[in-house]
Amino acid sequence: MNERTRIKLLLVICFAVLSSTAFMPRKTFSGNDASRSVEECLPLAEQGDADAQFDLGFMYYNGQGVPQDCKESIKWYRKAAEQGDAEAQYRLGMMYLGGKGCPQDYKEALKWFHKAIEQGVSHAQFFLGAMYSAGQGVPQDYTEALKWFRKAAEQGDSDAQNILGAIYSAGKGVPQDYVESYAWFNISAAQGEKDASKARERDVVAKKLSPEALAKAQELSKEYYKKYVEPFQ
Repeated sequence: MNERTRIKLLLVICFAVLSSTAFMPRKTFSGNDASRSVEECLPLAEQGDADAQFDLGFMYYNGQGVPQDCKESIKWYRKAAEQGDAEAQYRLGMMYLGGKGCPQDYKEALKWFHKAIEQGVSHAQFFLGAMYSAGQGVPQDYTEALKWFRKAAEQGDSDAQNILGAIYSAGKGVPQDYVESYAWFNISAAQGEKDASKARERDVVAKKLSPEALAKAQELSKEYYKKYVEPFQ
């Protein structure tokens, strides 16, 4: 498998993972309780309560307490997003990117991702990078993709860190740099539950390094872990 194919495969895997987490309950991200019933949420949502609007969007998307209805989901996510709810903005971007409950619309996806990014949502940065990498709604631009992947990675996003490892390994939009590649793969693999595939990517790069370069990469990993993982745990 060549390096370009590996990056594309990693993007597909990360897209699948983040697409699923995009529609978990709000408490997964912010600690808020998304367990209210539709009957509780609807009157509040109709009065303009952004949290209730968000919760209805979640319920309709997942068929929780109501028949699944992506069009109704996007309606309520939009109402919350228009009030500045960052997670709703991100999820609305995901729905336009994937054509869920609406025609696929890269322009709208970009619009809502940018709004979420203004509020620091790292997953939105990741997907903006993916859109530049694939040329979806924007000219294909690996340098711009790298910029957004790095922003997400520096906020502790392990999937963006993993993609950066692949980009530096391939030299896509940057000079090929196995020390950088190892460092990003390593801190990505260190996060959360043990991910064997991420560790394998790191180990493949390690074999390409001299003992001196590997020691340097391990030191860089420690530095990156302190900067880009610990503050977000």
